[in-house]
Amino acid sequence: MRALLLVVDPDPASYTHELARRARSGLAAAGNEVTVVDLHAIGFAAAMSPVEREAYHGDEPLVSEQVAAQAALVTTADALVVVYPSIASGLPAILKGWFERVLVPGVGFGFNAQGKVRPALTDIRHIVGIATYREPRWKVAVRNDNGRRTLTRAFRMSCGLQARSRWFGCHEPTSSAGRDEFADRVEREMTGLS
Repeated sequence: MRALLLVVDPDPASYTHELARRARSGLAAAGNEVTVVDLHAIGFAAAMSPVEREAYHGDEPLVSEQVAAQAALVTTADALVVVYPSIASGLPAILKGWFERVLVPGVGFGFNAQGKVRPALTDIRHIVGIATYREPRWKVAVRNDNGRRTLTRAFRMSCGLQARSRWFGCHEPTSSAGRDEFADRVEREMTGLS
């Protein structure tokens, strides 16, 4: 299985990066081919440029080489694993920008003969979200956890009904033992993903 692992945190020494390393380790231990993309390290721009916006509904919506490279990765993946710190119960801007700039018509979705939207990422069988929160679970639930909804519902619509989603949320990881236990669980669960 080919897994695309997106890691979103500007600090390479962060707990988010540790979780990404553990997820990669578990995926690789199961014999999966893993491509890791650190959106901050590659300088991915969150905002769609005016040229991209104009091209969005045209015949060639991928005008940036960097975005086209990301589109090539996601279209050849069997699994998308995203590791990020939740910001106000949502996705960090850079990750939201990745979804908006990469999953353009022809990549994330297409249209049938009647003009109805159809999923285009039908090779993706697994969607995994791994998020850290600075709030207790009940506060995140009250706010609807928009990051989780984006990945497990909205993005899943680009993959089709065969795609299965998994969610790992670490709420208020205050103790070292709690963080270690959660990271162990992530690695163990990724070992079983195939």
